[in-house]
Amino acid sequence: MTKKIYLTRHGQTDFNRQGIVQGSGVNSDLNSTGRQQANLFFKAYGHLKFDKVYISNLIRTQQSVQQFLDLGLPYEKLSGLNEISWGTREGKKVDAEGSKFYNDTLQKWKEGEIDLAIDGGESPRDVATRMQEALDHIMAQEDEELVLINMHGRSMRVMLTLMLNYPLHCMDMFDHHNLGLYELTYTGTMFKVDRYNDTSHLADLG
Repeated sequence: MTKKIYLTRHGQTDFNRQGIVQGSGVNSDLNSTGRQQANLFFKAYGHLKFDKVYISNLIRTQQSVQQFLDLGLPYEKLSGLNEISWGTREGKKVDAEGSKFYNDTLQKWKEGEIDLAIDGGESPRDVATRMQEALDHIMAQEDEELVLINMHGRSMRVMLTLMLNYPLHCMDMFDHHNLGLYELTYTGTMFKVDRYNDTSHLADLG
């Protein structure tokens, strides 16, 4: 069985622009830039006949691919695709103290402390567990050869480590951008990356 996956991050929100922590507990909408990113992505890839569209339970992912759904394409919401929970940090602007906490936490994750959870939130291993369940579900659908997934930045990094068999502490090697694209092919035994965080379709962003 082979499968082609278009893996994308949601479009920009005002929380992104303002440096406010979102995570799985903040259900923010796309802003005008995010909607324009979604339009440009659809303009570039709306001709593809995806067998299924997968999104998280958060509205920003649905808004990012709504034009595909308006074509009548089947879609499914998977809670496993939700963003990491940043716990007590969600909804707060990243000030100097918050930035230090965030950077210190990321450094510890890079050093292998993948069971370290944010205050009241999730650890990378927590995210990987539910992400693996979501990926297993998607891969089990034998009649879906071309799939579009829209999800979130940190959780997408975790997903890519699982798909490409990298250690979880290496997740930050995978860059991401609002409505950037990773195109991956499952060959029957492994995933290969055909396009890495491609943003060429966003060139006309005003």
